Amino acid sequence: MSKGLGTTVGRSSRRRILRLAGGGITMAALGAGLTGCEDELATGGEGSTPPPGGASPEDGKAPADGKAPEPLWTKSTSAQTYGDNDELVAVDGVVIASGDPLAAFDGATGEERWSLPDGAVPGAPLLLGDGTLYLESGKYDGSVAGYVPGSGKEAWRSRLGKEYRQPRPVAVDAEQVYVIAEILVADGSSHTNVIAALNSGTGKVAWKEQRDLGTQQNGIHAAVQGRYLVYTDFKNNLTVRDTATGKQVWTQKTTKTSYGPFVVHQDLVIVPQGQRLQAFALSDGSEKWSVRTEEFTSFREPSLLEDVLYIADSSRTLWAVEPGTGKKIWQSTALKDASAQVPRQFVKVGGTLYGATDLDKQGGIHAFDAKTGGLRWTFNDKSGDYHSWLVATDGKRVYALHGKKLHALPA
Repeated sequence: MSKGLGTTVGRSSRRRILRLAGGGITMAALGAGLTGCEDELATGGEGSTPPPGGASPEDGKAPADGKAPEPLWTKSTSAQTYGDNDELVAVDGVVIASGDPLAAFDGATGEERWSLPDGAVPGAPLLLGDGTLYLESGKYDGSVAGYVPGSGKEAWRSRLGKEYRQPRPVAVDAEQVYVIAEILVADGSSHTNVIAALNSGTGKVAWKEQRDLGTQQNGIHAAVQGRYLVYTDFKNNLTVRDTATGKQVWTQKTTKTSYGPFVVHQDLVIVPQGQRLQAFALSDGSEKWSVRTEEFTSFREPSLLEDVLYIADSSRTLWAVEPGTGKKIWQSTALKDASAQVPRQFVKVGGTLYGATDLDKQGGIHAFDAKTGGLRWTFNDKSGDYHSWLVATDGKRVYALHGKKLHALPA
């Protein structure tokens, strides 16, 4: 479960500002703390992306007229998202977007299957583990809840304790739910936070460890791999803890602040850091391989799909990389050739790779040939909504969320 970077000299991405503000960070803090920025090349201007239309393609291939497929259905939702990849999920025949009320739509028809008022905090991750959807409670009552995705029925609930404020799940495995929460003092304020593990069967606290003074409970991206819990934060920290005890295995500073997802593969954690993509050993933090892109170019967020790491850079080059070695499988300049927006989230169905971009007339959902990186088509609803695109799949359809519009595309 992956929970980068991608910054160059220029202006701060609007998507990141919205995400950080949604996580409780003030705009004043943003002005003081954000130094990473997006390359204008990565956002582009007026473009020539074909409008959606035409027949539905087979296996993601463009129809004869070269246009993107028509949506199978489109629904208005209550979605309130901030651009993180885990705010849209497809599971058990439904597709769910973070929002209030939290609503699940039938993947085949788009009909609402269930709705849950105060079910989740908008923008908080929708974490799936062992057939359960784990959520930070939208009632702000200090609880973490688990639901059956197909029905919306509550299956589990836990509280960290009255001395902690609003525990937020950041990762989950088959046995535990990992949360970050503020530690309250007598006057109701908080200056530190705790990371803890809750048993996913009983809800009991398995362990809790206070994090260092100055760390924040927001901006955490985390993943679990075997006995290791891995996470990054806004303070340029890459940290690994033992899942059984919570004890810190190692931590080190990254060269860039991590704004988004990284990936784990076998015994490695792979983190984009500006111009470099680096892999570190989970056991001790030693560097195992590093890939460098062009000067003045930054890597975006990576996705690991069927043992291939896909990542784009701000020069509009798309990479496919062997995650164990860092060896390049292919590079594609199809995005640059089409003056198209750079994707920052990927899913794969069959031989087609789908990428979701930030806001832009040249963006939307790109469909690529997974073997070559060739660009097949781009779907954009032309709404002009300022939200980033999000993408998810159930293997039968591809779901594209843009603002409050949820589209189902043929896969």
